[in-house]
Amino acid sequence: MAGFALPRFNAGLAARGAALPVAILLLVLLMVVPIPATALDLFFIMNITISLAVLMVALNAQKPLDFSAFPSVLLFATLFRLSLNVASTRVVLVHGHEGEAAAGKVIEAFGTFLIGGDYIVGLFVFAILVIINMIVVTKGAGRVSEVSARFTLDALPGKQMAIDADLNAGLITPDEAKARRIEVSTEADFYGSMDGSSKFVKGDAIAGLLILAANIIGGLILGPLSHGMTISDAAHNYVLLAIGDALVAQIPSLMLSIAAATIVTRVTSSQDLSGQIGSQFGSPRTWVPVAAILALLGVMPGMPHLVILPAAAVAGFIAYRTAQAAARPKVVEAPPPAVVDPSQINWEDVADTLQINLDIGYGLVPLVDERRGSQLMGRITGVRRQLSKELGFVVPQVRVRDDINLPPYAYRIVVGGVVLGDDLVSPDEMLALDTGQAVGRLSGKAAKDPTFGLDAVWISPADADAATGAGYLVVDASTVIATHLNHVLHAHAAELLGQDEVQNLLDALKERAANLVAALSPQPVPLTVLTQVLRGLLEEGISLKEFRRIAAAIAVAAQKTLDAEELIEAIRPDLGALIIQKMCGPREALRVMTLDGQLEALLGQAVRADPSRRHAIEPDLGRRIVEALQRAAQPLIEEGKPFVLVVQPVIRVAIRRLIRSVMPDTPVMSFFEVPEDKAVEVVAVIGAPAALA
Repeated sequence: MAGFALPRFNAGLAARGAALPVAILLLVLLMVVPIPATALDLFFIMNITISLAVLMVALNAQKPLDFSAFPSVLLFATLFRLSLNVASTRVVLVHGHEGEAAAGKVIEAFGTFLIGGDYIVGLFVFAILVIINMIVVTKGAGRVSEVSARFTLDALPGKQMAIDADLNAGLITPDEAKARRIEVSTEADFYGSMDGSSKFVKGDAIAGLLILAANIIGGLILGPLSHGMTISDAAHNYVLLAIGDALVAQIPSLMLSIAAATIVTRVTSSQDLSGQIGSQFGSPRTWVPVAAILALLGVMPGMPHLVILPAAAVAGFIAYRTAQAAARPKVVEAPPPAVVDPSQINWEDVADTLQINLDIGYGLVPLVDERRGSQLMGRITGVRRQLSKELGFVVPQVRVRDDINLPPYAYRIVVGGVVLGDDLVSPDEMLALDTGQAVGRLSGKAAKDPTFGLDAVWISPADADAATGAGYLVVDASTVIATHLNHVLHAHAAELLGQDEVQNLLDALKERAANLVAALSPQPVPLTVLTQVLRGLLEEGISLKEFRRIAAAIAVAAQKTLDAEELIEAIRPDLGALIIQKMCGPREALRVMTLDGQLEALLGQAVRADPSRRHAIEPDLGRRIVEALQRAAQPLIEEGKPFVLVVQPVIRVAIRRLIRSVMPDTPVMSFFEVPEDKAVEVVAVIGAPAALA
């Protein structure tokens, strides 16, 4: 069966393509070949049907281009009607002496029923129709077409430039720009064609007048001379048939004229013409004055009260219904849910498009319901805003979603597909944190603060004031989750920075320092290398807020190397002031820990022996260094005094890797990174290798 599908489809296309040439050949045959009166009736009905169909399409079009084939349709409909005029003229002149039914039932009906068999009345009716068609409809439509074509052609260059501007600005895609150019070109061609098509309608009306005159004069000559009729009988038969023939042609011509006028006067809208008119007339402010004026006229003496007062009542009823419709709230129907095929698997089912996700159990869903006054979503937005200001780039959006696989009151923080934090919270209780200043014990469920690991208790909201008075820090479940999210994102800020974010940084900097960006990326520093350098800075707690200063330092260092780690070490001395400003004020001495000289020399030899710096420090020695550093830092940590570990440049990376897992918040700087004018206070010296042993 499939083998026959393609030939059958091609045959259908061939038949459709041959329909128009066959129709044109039929038009020519109608002009030259005599046809019987029965076939003439069939063609007259077909002509009326085509005219009605064209008028309905014109009325239902939302914009003129929806009926872009109208000029060609108007041409062929006019030719078809003129062919029928020629064929009917032949039948009228040859068989008119036989009676009123000689030219078919359609012409007889228009000649007898519509005008009552009085050809004098028929002449005046036909003249009025011609005046309406030519003077009113066709002339007005032609003028509108001419003006529309002129303005459309004048606006064509501007529209093309607007499309190019939108394309260059990235507002539209190349495919959308191509479609808009085609639409603009089609619009210009359409109005140009409509300007000429109006001449078809006018010429058709003139041809109808001439054909009517030919039929009447020919009948008055042929009747007495060829068929021995009296002048009165010839006038009755031939003039009646001529007027019926003219009316049969003039009524479809009038419908096509109305269709042409409708198309050229149509204003682009999302509704068809009837809907547009109905919406604009559907206002009570329109019908209330109409009803009032008609009622006033209806009560005046001498007026036809039985006609005007019912019309006033109808206008008042329309005003009442339109007022009701305006006061009724508009209900927007939701689109029907899409039918999901269970056998289909989409990319959304296997790929996560957002980088940060907060998964919650079903018991925590009320925390994200803003209709209940829940503040979790607002606090998450606040966390993103604050982090973006601190880090120097826009933190990606956080998607909150419920997960049926989680316990009811559990949540999970996922960054880049990796779970970086999770815990349990009680949405209807408050968490009282013991910050070290609390007095007494609280009754409730013991817990641990997920962010800082402090001892805490879940208590009833009614006990919050008492807990605060006892020295506890009391927060709600939304604050617990938001604080934990803030801590996790801050600790993993480097994972939030991708090439798209780096490109946004470059684009923003380009507006202020175009030459600097041109000297930095993509040459000599590729975007991938620049991203690695910036992520390395974020890993060590260096904000990208001063991106211009960072970019300038990278541009200089890139003249010597393009290795990401070497670039980071090369630019850190230029960023020393940015690193230490979070640890002390401008007039405050920088608290510094250092390593003993012998220990630094030993570590320096180990690092030089291992250029990769991955296994430079012997594990047991590294453990003792970390323990000594923790003992020295403990008093400062308890007092809340920030400090920095300063070492030789050659071992900075190795020491940073050594202590990163146990003391992640401790900055490790080289001697060259501390500004020369900065006062330094050495608070501890980590001992020599012998002392560590």
